[in-house]
Amino acid sequence: MIKRYILLCLLSLISVFAFSQHAVLKGFTYDEATGESLPYCTIQLMGTSYGALSDATGAFLINKIPAGTFTVKVSLLGYVDLIDTITFSSNSTITKRFSISPSSQTLDAVQIMGENTRKEQETRTAVISVTPKDMSKMPAIGGQPDFAQYLQVLPGIISTGDQGGQLYVRGGTPVQNMLLMDGVILFSPFHSIGIFSVFDMDIMSSADVYTGGFGAEFGGRISSVMDIKTRDGNKKRLSGKVDLSNIGAQLLLEGPLVKLKEDRKAALSFIVSGKGSFLEQSSKFFYPYVKDEDGLPYTFLDLYGKITLSTKNGTKWNLFGFNYTDRVNYSSVAKYGWDNWGIGTNFLIVPGNAPTTIEGSLAYSKYSSELQDVNYDPKRSSMDGFTFDLGFNYYLGKSLLKVGIDVVGYNTNYEYYTIYHSQRIIEDHTTDMSIFVKYKYNFRNKLLIEPGFRLQYYYSLGEVSPEPRLAIKYNILNNLRLKLAAGMYSQNLVSVTSDQDVVSLFTGFVSSPLDQALLPSTIIGEDKEIKGRLQKSQHVILGLEYDPISPLSINLEAYFKNFSQLISVNRYKMVDEDSEFIWEKGRAYGGDISVKYEQKGVYVWFVYSLGWVQRYDGKITYSPHFDRRHNINLVASYAFGKRRSWEVNCRWNFGTGFPFTQTQAYYPHYDPTNINDNYVTNNEDVYFLLAEFNGSRLPNYHRLDLGVKKKFFLGPRHTLEASLSMTNVYNYKNVFYVNRTTNDIIYQLPFLYYFGLTWRF
Repeated sequence: MIKRYILLCLLSLISVFAFSQHAVLKGFTYDEATGESLPYCTIQLMGTSYGALSDATGAFLINKIPAGTFTVKVSLLGYVDLIDTITFSSNSTITKRFSISPSSQTLDAVQIMGENTRKEQETRTAVISVTPKDMSKMPAIGGQPDFAQYLQVLPGIISTGDQGGQLYVRGGTPVQNMLLMDGVILFSPFHSIGIFSVFDMDIMSSADVYTGGFGAEFGGRISSVMDIKTRDGNKKRLSGKVDLSNIGAQLLLEGPLVKLKEDRKAALSFIVSGKGSFLEQSSKFFYPYVKDEDGLPYTFLDLYGKITLSTKNGTKWNLFGFNYTDRVNYSSVAKYGWDNWGIGTNFLIVPGNAPTTIEGSLAYSKYSSELQDVNYDPKRSSMDGFTFDLGFNYYLGKSLLKVGIDVVGYNTNYEYYTIYHSQRIIEDHTTDMSIFVKYKYNFRNKLLIEPGFRLQYYYSLGEVSPEPRLAIKYNILNNLRLKLAAGMYSQNLVSVTSDQDVVSLFTGFVSSPLDQALLPSTIIGEDKEIKGRLQKSQHVILGLEYDPISPLSINLEAYFKNFSQLISVNRYKMVDEDSEFIWEKGRAYGGDISVKYEQKGVYVWFVYSLGWVQRYDGKITYSPHFDRRHNINLVASYAFGKRRSWEVNCRWNFGTGFPFTQTQAYYPHYDPTNINDNYVTNNEDVYFLLAEFNGSRLPNYHRLDLGVKKKFFLGPRHTLEASLSMTNVYNYKNVFYVNRTTNDIIYQLPFLYYFGLTWRF
C-alpha cells in the first residue's frame, strides 16, 4: 500500500514537472459591450492543434504550448472574431482578458464551428443547454418567451398540463428533479399556470438540463437536474427592459455602480428584475368566452436582485436575493398558493498563475404552500434551510479535474388531516453532506472519458451512499459521435401528493420517515427488509449524435432508469393506525430523437419521445399518472426582412393520454362528531368508490401555438419589439382538473391571444 502511494506521488510530480516545461495561456472571455463573461467561446492558436473552449464562467486554459509567436483567434456566435498575437517563452504563464464585440449580423459559420467544438470536447449525454436565444424561437406567450415553455419541448420531458401541470423527466416525479439557481435549490420554480416559470429570460446566462446520467457534482436527487446560471449586470452603462402585455408586465434594470475601465482593477454592477401577472383581472375583459365565473384566476409576482463585484483576473463575488409568489383561486373548487424567498452569495476565485479556479456558494431559502379544497380539509407544507458548496477545478489542457463538497440542511413541516378529520403534523430536521471527485480525460479530441464518484452522507438517517458515475464519448468521425452515461443516485426528500386525483395542485415535502408507524421496513406483502430509508435509482443512457450537413444535427438517445427504492403515499390506508407511506419499486425506459435545422433565419426543431413508466407497490403493477407513451413537439421559426426584424414562429405538441382512475360509484356517508349528534337531521358526506387504479386513459392532448414579432430599431441602443401570439389556436379541450365529488371538469387553456410591447434600452 505504501509503495503504491509513493508511486502515485512520483507520477504526480512527473506530471507537474512536465506541465511546467511548456508555456500556458489562461484567462477569461467577455462581452465588450457589457463586461459580462461569455461561456463557450472558441480560443484557437491558428495553424496548430492547440485550443480550448471557455467554460460556463468564461474561463479557459491552454497548456503545453511550445515557445514561439502565435496568432490567437477568439470566436463566438453573434460576435466579431478577435485576433491577437502572443509570444510565449518556456515555462511562462500568460493571462489574457479577451473582450469581443457583438456583431451587427448573424454569423452562421461561427455558430456551426463553435457548436461542433463543444460537441467534440464535452460528453454531453442526456443534457441540453438552453440559452435566451434558444427560448426566443418559441411563440412569445404573454409577451416574452419563458423557461417553463421551452422545457416542455425538450426530449424526455413531459408536462401534465398548461394549468397546474408539473414536469416529469424520463420517469421521475417533480420532487426527484433538482433545480438549482446559482447553487440555490428551488422547490417550486414553475407557476400554477404552467406556461410561466419564476425566471425572467433576460437574467439567465444559461441553463443545463440533465435528463439523467448526471455527473458526480450533483446529488440528492434520483431523476434529473436543471442547473441555471444568472448573468451579471451591465458593467459599462445603465440598461434595461420594460415589457407590457395584456396579461402581465416585466421590468429589468441593470448597470454599473463602479464602471469597468482599463485603469481599474475591479468593477461593481447590479441587476434587478420583476415580473407579475394580472391575468385574473384582465382575463374577464380579454377572454369573456372563458365559461367560468372565476375567469383564469392565476396571479404571481417574481422579484430578483443581484450585485456583482468582479476583478480583471476573473475573480468574482455575487450577492443575490429573490421572492417568488403564486396564487390560484377557483372559488368553487380550490384555493392554492405558495411563497418562496431566499438570499445567497456565490464566488469564483482565480488564484494567481495556477491552472486552478475555486468556486462556491452559500444561501438560505424558505418555501411554504397551502391548499384549501372546498370538499376536503386544508393541507400545508413548508421547508426552510441552507445550502453550501465548494469546488476546485484543476485544468490540464483539455482535461479537467474537479473536486468539491456539498452541505444541505433543511427543516420540513407537513400538516394534513386524516380521512376522519384528525390533524397530523410531520416535522423533521436534517443535514445532507457529500464529497465528490470527477476527472474528464480528453484523448486527442477522439475519446472523452469522465469518471466520477460521490459519497453522500444523510445525517438524520445515519446512512452513507457511495455513488459512482461515468460518462464516455467517442468521436467516430467529425460529424458522428457515440456517447454513454451511467450512475447511481440517492435521495432523502419525499413529496406528499394524492395519486387519486387526475391532476394535483398541491405538493407537500417531508424527509424520509424513520418511524415505522409512518413507513414500514418492508414492501407490502413481502418479508424481505428494505435496506436503509433512502430512495435510490440507477441510470444507463446511450446516445448517438450525427450532423449529416452543417446546418442539420440529429440526436438519438435510449435510456433506462431503475428506481430500486421509492417512497409513496399509502393509497391503501383505511384507518388512522395504518402507515402514511409505503415502499415501491419502478422503472422507466424509452428513447428520444431530436432533429434541429438552423440556417439563415430558418429554425426547425422536431422532437419525438417514446417511453414507458411502471411502478410496483407490493400489490399491483401500475402506470403512474404521468406515463405518456408518445410525445411529439415541433418548433419552427423564420426571421426575415431588413436586419431580420420580422420573425414568425410556431409550436405544436401532441401527447397520448395520461392514465387515471375512474370513479365507479358514489354513496352517502355520515361521520358523527360526538355522542349528541342527530344523525337524522345532519347532512351526510358524499363518498366514492374507485375503479381499477389508473386503469383508464385521458383523451390525447394536442395544442398549436403561433406567434409573430416585429422589432423596431430606434437607435444604436434602443429597440421596440411588438409581439402577437396565440395558444391553442384550434381551441381543443384538454382536461385539466376533475373534482371527484361534484364531477366538475376544468379544462386546460382554451384559445387565448396575447399582445405586448417590449422596450429595450
